[in-house]
Amino acid sequence: MKRYILSLDQGTSSSRAILFDENCNQVASAQREFTQLFPRPGWVEHDPMDILGSQFFVMNEVLAANPEKPVAALGITNQRETTIVWDASTGKPIYNAIVWQDRRTAEYCDGLRARGLEDMIRLKTGLMIDAYFSASKIRWILDNVPGAREKASKGELRFGTVDSWLVWNLTGGRVHVTDVSNASRTMLFNIKEMRWDEELLELFGIPASMLPEVRSSSEIYGEVDRESLRRAGFEAPAYSIPIAGIAGDQQAALFGQMCLDRGSVKNTYGTGCFLLMNTGSEPVFSKNRLLTTLAWKIGNRVDYALEGSIFVAGSVVQWLRDGLGIIKTSAGIEELAASVPDNGGVYFVPALTGLGAPYWNQRATGTVTGITRGSTSAHIARAALEGIAFQTMDIVNAMEKDSGIPISELKVDGGASRNNLLMQFQADILGVDVIRPAVTETTALGAACLAGYAAGIWDSKEELLGRWQAEHRFSPSLPADSISSLKAGWADAIARCNL
Repeated sequence: MKRYILSLDQGTSSSRAILFDENCNQVASAQREFTQLFPRPGWVEHDPMDILGSQFFVMNEVLAANPEKPVAALGITNQRETTIVWDASTGKPIYNAIVWQDRRTAEYCDGLRARGLEDMIRLKTGLMIDAYFSASKIRWILDNVPGAREKASKGELRFGTVDSWLVWNLTGGRVHVTDVSNASRTMLFNIKEMRWDEELLELFGIPASMLPEVRSSSEIYGEVDRESLRRAGFEAPAYSIPIAGIAGDQQAALFGQMCLDRGSVKNTYGTGCFLLMNTGSEPVFSKNRLLTTLAWKIGNRVDYALEGSIFVAGSVVQWLRDGLGIIKTSAGIEELAASVPDNGGVYFVPALTGLGAPYWNQRATGTVTGITRGSTSAHIARAALEGIAFQTMDIVNAMEKDSGIPISELKVDGGASRNNLLMQFQADILGVDVIRPAVTETTALGAACLAGYAAGIWDSKEELLGRWQAEHRFSPSLPADSISSLKAGWADAIARCNL
């Protein structure tokens, strides 16, 4: 009898449920968007009940449509850093979820840097001080929701990233856990000692009683409470489903791409880009402004990763479509860019919301260089795609310097990975093969693999590795002198942008 794994992929704009079989093939899926809230400039919130309701809805839709495919395990992957605080007795949130994109605590984080705390926090957590992470968001809720700090001091409140919120509700409030990958994104977790850090909790004024228990990324945490589903108005399955895997979205994608060996790298091409390199059982603390994070824990084995974030990738294509109107659809950029043989000397640094790793320049703005009378919309389109690949190259170079490991290949996923012109240029500029997998839903697949592994569907990670298949391999083809010229042009453009 075939066994199936259900993956809940809770993202920033939608919730999805994807059913995989034991051969890692996708057999069913459902998706539901939910409302984005922008109460003030720079503030981004979600209603936690919308998150929960949308996730329950798509889970129920997949289960109801596939009654002949019983689920042996459930895995969860989630938008990271997004912060939810709820009442332990009622289970109701005391404030909206503050989303990872939210910048309301930026001034407070500037103050921490001004106090000289950056090195201490980085060496404990692997992170740079930033409003991106959960710690300052929790503090803001405690300081700004009436009565919250008093209730927290009495042990009456619970904090969780989205994974914890889902598990709490899926188990009827019986289980309050997170995994190491999500804990490592809070700026409260000591990634060397593998525990919540008392000094950081005191710094941010957060009671330890609020925090979830930190567990591995692949184990059975509890079972889906069928009565809770019925109370929420959903049809409950007739059998028990163990919750057996948890990982933050980018770490789940790293696992779904089977980047299990030290030095293996994946890049997710979405609105932005997220590059992660598996650095093995010891953390590598970056000297090149990358983040050090926990990849996952399985059994007693902990794997770490270096991470670099690019703020603008696929969103530059949206801007060319909506802002400049030079393409009618996002997919149309490939045909337009391919209509010219090269960039014609045009370079586009798409710093439309600043520059991320390894520059971290929030004041940088988009820069186009090399425009002449002969430049066309096609050259700009091509330069925009190349700008995504060049930014990836900069992070790969930083990763190689930090880790001492030259990369041998790059595994890719995300919407823009379907652009063959971009992927070929990425291979050319890196000088290594770029590999696109047969299953592109790597985030959901990673959570499913972690859950199925805990549930005994696979006996070893090597068996899982055998399930991964490549759909296309892009190999470098440009001559060395062309590559040198392109890199020089990019270096000039980035210098002009990053003033």
